[in-house]
Amino acid sequence: MTVYLDYNATAKVRPQAAAAVARALEIGGNPSSVHAAGRAARALVEAARHDVAELVGAKASQVTFVSGGAEADALAIESAIGAGYDRIIVGATEHDVVAEPARLSGLPTAVWPVDARGLADLGWLEAALSEGGRPLVCLMLANNETGVIQPVAEAAPMVRAAGGWLHVDAVEAAGKIAVDFEALGADTLALSAHKLGGPQGVGALVAGPRAELHRQLHGGGQERGRRAGTENTPGIAGFGAAARASDLAAMARQAPWRDALAAKVAAEGAVVLGEGAPRLPQTLCFAAGGLSSELQVMGLDLAGVMVSAGAACSSGKVKASRVAEAMGRTDLAPFALRVSGGWATTEADWVRCGEAWLEMCHRHRARRRASAAA
Repeated sequence: MTVYLDYNATAKVRPQAAAAVARALEIGGNPSSVHAAGRAARALVEAARHDVAELVGAKASQVTFVSGGAEADALAIESAIGAGYDRIIVGATEHDVVAEPARLSGLPTAVWPVDARGLADLGWLEAALSEGGRPLVCLMLANNETGVIQPVAEAAPMVRAAGGWLHVDAVEAAGKIAVDFEALGADTLALSAHKLGGPQGVGALVAGPRAELHRQLHGGGQERGRRAGTENTPGIAGFGAAARASDLAAMARQAPWRDALAAKVAAEGAVVLGEGAPRLPQTLCFAAGGLSSELQVMGLDLAGVMVSAGAACSSGKVKASRVAEAMGRTDLAPFALRVSGGWATTEADWVRCGEAWLEMCHRHRARRRASAAA
């Protein structure tokens, strides 16, 4: 039996999403065409826009479809720069698709530190905002490695009072916890279909009334002039279907399964990263000294259990966790492992993961003892 527990990298495609993609492919047609097939395609796109907006408490008119979370983040950052925001504050545990564009922007960029639990320091933000200018502030809603949920709603009025633009990467949070765009107070919010059971290669940027989007792709008037290029109708239809099928209660039921695994690994000396902070209910990140991330990923894979060492955006490479380092745990960064469930995950999957990890841990320690005795 194989067990898939790497939903934070990409979720298994929901049957509803696969069916929606197939229907869209059958219809064909360009959603900008005025004939029957074009109108049918346009209807699919707009229905999906409504469903995605509803998922995050936004209006359909605020949703711009793009190629994925990376483009959504880039569009927000470039739009803020184009609108005259002159410095950037970026969370220390942000995904590279936010951190790298900020670093390469040429603007003064400050890294917003987190505490030992991985939570952004609001006191630091208050001091940083007092330095003036027009800041673009980037704070993810939920961390992709630890699942830690950031105090976005608490930071928003501080950013607003300083005349700043707040961009929120909600890629990992949407479909796993309740997301309310208005309540968060964000100016822009990034989403990705494949994180919640939709197809890969499609995402969305939600923009509030204070955010003026500056399109990066030119040559057409699609997406209300915000992004040129024929819409990915099948992908968008699958995105909408996945949004409709999202079940927050089912996600919440995984919290005790996660905690049971956390207790097992902690009994073997592992440290749970983000423990004590609010976290996604289906995400567990832990580190056991002496067991490298790469060794654990490969060992579990051989046992039929698929997990990750962190962000799955490094061309298959296993690297030390930058998130653990930002939390002050450089000593644990090379040993971090992420387990993440999703819509098709069962309690038995979490139990099997724990069994396989314990077997691997005990084998490794036995080999070390034998080597030391030789």
